[in-house]
Amino acid sequence: MREIVEKILKIEAEQARRRAGDALAGYNTGEKRHEKQLAFHKCKKRNRWVFGGNRSGKTECGAVECIYMALGIHPYRQNKKDVEGWVVSLSTQVQRDVAQKKILRYLRRDRIEEIVMLSGRKDAPENGVIDFIRVRNAFGGSSVIGFKSCDQGREKFQGASLDFVWFDEEPPKEIYEECRMRVLDRRGDLFGTMTPLKGLTFVYEEIFLNRREDPEVWYEFMEWADNPYLPAEEIALLGNCLDERELQSRRYGRFSSAEGLVYPEFDERVHVIEPFALPKEWQDNISIDPGLNNPLSAHWYAVDYDDNVYVVYEHFAAGKDIDYHASEIRRISGMLGWKTDGRGRICALIDSAAKQRTLSGVKSVCELFYERDILVNPDVDKDLFAGIARVKSYLNQKNGLPNLYIFSGCRNLIRELKGYFWGSGDVPKKTDDHALDELRYYLMSRPRKLPPQPEKSPVQLDKEKRWRQLALARRGGVD
Repeated sequence: MREIVEKILKIEAEQARRRAGDALAGYNTGEKRHEKQLAFHKCKKRNRWVFGGNRSGKTECGAVECIYMALGIHPYRQNKKDVEGWVVSLSTQVQRDVAQKKILRYLRRDRIEEIVMLSGRKDAPENGVIDFIRVRNAFGGSSVIGFKSCDQGREKFQGASLDFVWFDEEPPKEIYEECRMRVLDRRGDLFGTMTPLKGLTFVYEEIFLNRREDPEVWYEFMEWADNPYLPAEEIALLGNCLDERELQSRRYGRFSSAEGLVYPEFDERVHVIEPFALPKEWQDNISIDPGLNNPLSAHWYAVDYDDNVYVVYEHFAAGKDIDYHASEIRRISGMLGWKTDGRGRICALIDSAAKQRTLSGVKSVCELFYERDILVNPDVDKDLFAGIARVKSYLNQKNGLPNLYIFSGCRNLIRELKGYFWGSGDVPKKTDDHALDELRYYLMSRPRKLPPQPEKSPVQLDKEKRWRQLALARRGGVD
């Protein structure tokens, strides 16, 4: 009997362990539920769209829907085996950084039969570009989730017969039309999750206005407040960082044009200052965006007593090895009299990608820096939109003064801030952003800047005092 009980306890412990590491099992099953995500999954229409702001939870919908269908475990639809579907992104880069990342988060590795890569290693698929994933279906079949990018051209979308297509952001019209043909014979599903940044495009006509009066078309708007996992203070902070035009699309998912500069708040006349001697105690951290063929960007950051951040110095170079970069970082730190640990080593933040092995396959970039007495911390927050909002909050001048100042010698950071534009999708153009990346890593490591709280009136203070006295009296205490 004792042995049976022990076996049961072991089984239960193993089940609990698996549930804890299973993101899909925890999706909308706790106390907090995203009601609009559930509405999307429950809808039986065959052409469904979520128009949502950044971080509203829209991308999670698409990823989970793909996995539900591929595994044959959809809770609100009739399931089948041998499902084939596509995930369509704007580019291979967006595929890797957004849609593919979400799929891998919710797809347990023990469900995967095969991963075929376009680039990178299949033992680390999150760092490469996936061609397709074959998974075990609950009905005993084998399903395929294929990945396509719009920059491949229309011919790459021809000839297949599919059960579903997920558009991660708005595709070109010709790609959309081609995918409609791919699901026609199987009566498959089209679904899209997007932030409407391109203005009144064909999606506005085809889905929002539904000019064809297609009975299978369905859509919903999803905004920040719909996401129960997004704190109210963060919603307030993000909202204060956007102008009205950006707010309509990036919070509420409404159709408007938000093309242009990512950081229109940046004013070289205000944010760029001449260098001055900083107190030693202002020194805070170094942030690094690694690159060998691409530029490696590093900046030295200081913080004054009023929580203003100063970008003090920069190292920016391409086509150099780790020895060169480490030597320059040590040289500049010595010139600045930068702080070190008890053994004379320099500390810095670095992109988490630095944990991956180099092309030599022997050591990671982190390890190579460690060996050269630079202790890099790769545990940085890389959430793109939250990071952009954080930068905007430091640039913001609504209170008359910004909280970010850049020494004039940091020319590459200044150049990138002036020329950083939104792309055609839900992300900025991936050009000239190395300094901006590590600026985000650094500012995201800082405590969140919350909006100032209104001062309490004497009446409010008196009420709170009386409530405390009443509570203490009930517990038998005194104030």
